[in-house]
Amino acid sequence: MIFTTIFKRYELKYILTLKQKEQLIKLSGQYVRPDEFGRSTVRNIYFDTENYRLIRNSLERPAYKEKLRVRSYKTSSDDDTVFVELKKKYQSVVYKRRLALPHSQAMYSLCRAGQVDTQTLGGYEDRQIANEINYFMSFYQTLRPTAFITYEREAFFADDRSDLRLTFDENILHRSAEMSLAKEPWGNRILKPGFSLLEIKSSGSMPLWLTRFLTQNNLYKTSFSKYGAAYQDMMLNNNEEVLLYA
Repeated sequence: MIFTTIFKRYELKYILTLKQKEQLIKLSGQYVRPDEFGRSTVRNIYFDTENYRLIRNSLERPAYKEKLRVRSYKTSSDDDTVFVELKKKYQSVVYKRRLALPHSQAMYSLCRAGQVDTQTLGGYEDRQIANEINYFMSFYQTLRPTAFITYEREAFFADDRSDLRLTFDENILHRSAEMSLAKEPWGNRILKPGFSLLEIKSSGSMPLWLTRFLTQNNLYKTSFSKYGAAYQDMMLNNNEEVLLYA
């Protein structure tokens, strides 16, 4: 199965204690419900150049930045569907192109072929997103898997026909070995135990009940980046590997 998804939205991040997370889930129960993946273990392989150009640029907080990753919501065999995601951010607005492909085809396209074969795709939208991904790979040329990041996620979406989405991520781990979605999660921790990363995703304004909760709990927006934190941890703990490509 091959299908595409296009997102344009704001994504706000907050660090919560587990108690605050439980309070928010209880409060939001009358407004949101679990999405199709519900509670899952998300696996991501991030791609970058030999000198880590993408993440180094991102950490400088420019007006525009972009990234490429492959994502799955379970341990994936060759025929399982995974998601190739091209994510761009311009002036706080996130634009995401998502193409679903069989695991083996996605990894072959990104790691060996250097492009997605558009002849295998059906509709115009499929081919357009594939073309954007192919242009990205052609532009950066030396892309390769650089980080495997995994976490436990609980995801919810609004019950009122809005596009509000809440995700809570815990046990965020990263590694630079065994870059395979077929492998089990393990790695270095990049979020302290006892905390959860809340992401609020919406193309519109935040609902009043959610704004009140954040205000009452003195919660402030953070620029926490999983890949950014993984890269910085890798620099500190495995400096020789990172500097090899500097």
